[in-house]
Amino acid sequence: MALADAILVCLAEKPMTGYELARSFDASIGFFWRADHQQIYRELARLRERGHAVPQEVPQAGKPDKLVYTITPEGRAALLAWSRTASESPTIKDDLLVRLYALEHVDPAALRAQVGERKEYHRARLARFAEILDKVFPGPATSPHDVGRRLGLSLGLRYERMWVDWCDEALKALPREASRAAPGVGKKKGGGGRA
Repeated sequence: MALADAILVCLAEKPMTGYELARSFDASIGFFWRADHQQIYRELARLRERGHAVPQEVPQAGKPDKLVYTITPEGRAALLAWSRTASESPTIKDDLLVRLYALEHVDPAALRAQVGERKEYHRARLARFAEILDKVFPGPATSPHDVGRRLGLSLGLRYERMWVDWCDEALKALPREASRAAPGVGKKKGGGGRA
């Protein structure tokens, strides 16, 4: 999936400014597809060039005019075409897992702290997803709009819960200090030894 597709998904819901899109990413799609504000603005310009989104200048009292982007029929066709392409399975790229792979060569105390930080990160996201689910979808989902979002939140909850559980398991299993057999762990760099 390209960032353009994620932006078209948002614009299909309602017209938005670049700022509103960035906020929408921060509060919804951003849980599943990350993009910073500058990337969003650059991609909006590309969508405009392709004719997939058109801006309308809206005057504001005492402020610069704002551009509100609307998806075009060509943009909706592109979104439909994208929905028919095969979905790619995500790849894992996580330095924490690489550090675990090299456990005998790393500082176990630092690694335990990093796993603890990761647990707090995922615990906070789990709480956020649960809050959204309770507030936005207190009852059963009925419309396609609600079904899609509820299913996404449900997977998000499971994913975050899995991470929290895994972090607990890792913290129980990880050593608290370096093994004596692990050369260099905990030693200061430089000094000592031959040149």
